[in-house]
Amino acid sequence: MNSFIVFSALGSVLALVFAVLMGKRALSADEGTDQMRKIASFIRDGANAYLRRQYSVVIAFFGIMFVILCVMAAFGYLTWFVPFAFVTGGFFSGFSGFIGMKIATASNARTANACRTGLNAGLRIAFSAGTVMGFTVVGLGLLDVSVWCILLKYVFKLPLEDITAAMLTFGMGASSMALFARVGGGIFTKAADVGADLVGKVEAGIPEDDARNPAAIADNVGDNVGDVAGMGADLYESYVGSLISACSLGVIAFNHIAAVDRLYAFAVPLLLAAIGVVASIIGSLLVRTGESTEQMSLLKALRRGTNTAAILIAVAALPLVWLLLGKDHLGLYAAILAGLISGVLIGRFTEYYTSDTYRPTKHLAESSETGTATLVIDGISLGMKSTILPVVVVGICILISYYVSGIGAPADARNAIGLYGIALAAVGMLSTLGITLATDAYGPVADNAGGIAEMSGLPEEVRNRTDALDSLGNTTAATGKGFAIGSAALTALALIANYVEKVQSIDPNTALDMSIMNPVVLVGVFIGACLPYVFASITMGAIGRAAHSVVLEVRRQFREIPGIMEGTADAEFARCVDICTKSSLKEMVAPTLIAIVVPVVTGVVLGPCGVIGMLCGATASGFLLAVFMSNSGGSWDNAKKYIEVGHCGGKGSDNDKAAIVGDTIGDPFKDTSGPSINILIKLLSMVSIVFAALVVNFHLFG
Repeated sequence: MNSFIVFSALGSVLALVFAVLMGKRALSADEGTDQMRKIASFIRDGANAYLRRQYSVVIAFFGIMFVILCVMAAFGYLTWFVPFAFVTGGFFSGFSGFIGMKIATASNARTANACRTGLNAGLRIAFSAGTVMGFTVVGLGLLDVSVWCILLKYVFKLPLEDITAAMLTFGMGASSMALFARVGGGIFTKAADVGADLVGKVEAGIPEDDARNPAAIADNVGDNVGDVAGMGADLYESYVGSLISACSLGVIAFNHIAAVDRLYAFAVPLLLAAIGVVASIIGSLLVRTGESTEQMSLLKALRRGTNTAAILIAVAALPLVWLLLGKDHLGLYAAILAGLISGVLIGRFTEYYTSDTYRPTKHLAESSETGTATLVIDGISLGMKSTILPVVVVGICILISYYVSGIGAPADARNAIGLYGIALAAVGMLSTLGITLATDAYGPVADNAGGIAEMSGLPEEVRNRTDALDSLGNTTAATGKGFAIGSAALTALALIANYVEKVQSIDPNTALDMSIMNPVVLVGVFIGACLPYVFASITMGAIGRAAHSVVLEVRRQFREIPGIMEGTADAEFARCVDICTKSSLKEMVAPTLIAIVVPVVTGVVLGPCGVIGMLCGATASGFLLAVFMSNSGGSWDNAKKYIEVGHCGGKGSDNDKAAIVGDTIGDPFKDTSGPSINILIKLLSMVSIVFAALVVNFHLFG
């Protein structure tokens, strides 16, 4: 096992070194004029202030949870490693987002200034900043796993079963932190965005990023705390969750197969992730473009990198499985390949439904001809329709992974190996996360660059270039969310299998009737299916309340501060930033508590079978709702941009005003509620595993 951990650790170091190099490349560029530097400093200060206050709330939550887990450990329901693993998982998840936010706020003005030279120059700076985010997440994720493996195996000398049990716990910490970051940052950014759009663009008729708009700085701050820090924490927990669930199921799957050492099954996901680091580095070095602002040209530049990384993983995974698990288990290679291909397909389908290069978004823009209502109706319809293909892809991936993985295995081990194959498919889907997340994280940097260009009065050609990068960023962000949501469905299924194994290991005599005809399971399914809707309702309502406050504040400033519209007086930017900060910190706690409390209460009332039903219901409905919300929001956003570049009436027309309203509805869909649901369904599983001993010993039914 020592050599496997060494390779995993080397992969983490390589990823972090590459992130440092890309960070230096981004920071070596000139930040531009004094005005550009000034605006960038406002954004940077606002983002830093928000994260300091957010982390103070998160630390209090983690402190309370640490005490609760220690009490459970004292009573013998958990090992003493669990509370500490929970804290480290949360720390690394938050730290990933923090580093991404720091580099993003340092690169936005540099990207705008580079766009004064050319489109490719701007893309390289923004993509370098996104690369720091992508490889920091991958590097810290592998580092977290490697350190815990070393401690538990060589310092505390635990058996593999206990190692995987402890590792599953830091996934719970990572998911908890990710939910705080996604929900809190999402509420902040969308409240500011809605306020800036509805009052500034619709009522006052000025650009969204105009320096006269009091919510403009808050909007740009939100891009960083929500779409960078929140997204980084989100993808960190997705990445780590897929790895540890696969490692755990690998140990279980090969427990009674003498021909294969369980250590090898444990190691395959970690080594695959390390190979993914190398493939992603090679792919990222190939990303460059010409000076055409056509989105298809820019998409090709990014596809060159992501496709290269995917091909390299597909080639390298075959000898990895062959050497470690033997030729009798090459079906597991097919599972990895299925996950990799599924991730690419989900990305393509997401791109098709959200990019203005394709018909669905163009049709959505055209529906603005008859007003806001038809545009909103068509956007909802588009999002609902867009769930079909991802469900088909994930369904086929599950079937292929399960049945092909079991070929050649003993009959009594086929089910376990099939589930291991599904977990490996999730790892395969996220194996190129370094470059996939880089193409996602560069978007907020480009968005900020556009705002800085507008507020600094740079020439129109510069804003055209930043708009082209920003529009592409909306598509790549939607693609990144598609990856996260698709992998969440596979990882959640693997975690449910881990939960079943955990319950049976606690009490081998526990009877698990998981039939849908069992009323306890059925009730659990209904509870789980309801949870994503309740969660989305709470987060959407929070954004509505926060946005209401921002709208009133922007109206007040336009009304009470003479000279704002003439440009002779400065708006009070800090007021809007403060409103968004207070609202997001207040509103982000309840959604996280739902994910912690509901699995425990469901287990105590309905027992393990009820929990299994709840997890299945939440996974199914959450996957569909997340895809629907993310794709509707992405399409509304790009429909607005499609109109504002000169189609369907152009900027300032009635069509544009209708599209702006659609975009404000879509903002919380795609940047808060939708992407947060994929964290929810995994956190429910993690919490269920951690509290399994309590549920097994104390429940009313089931």
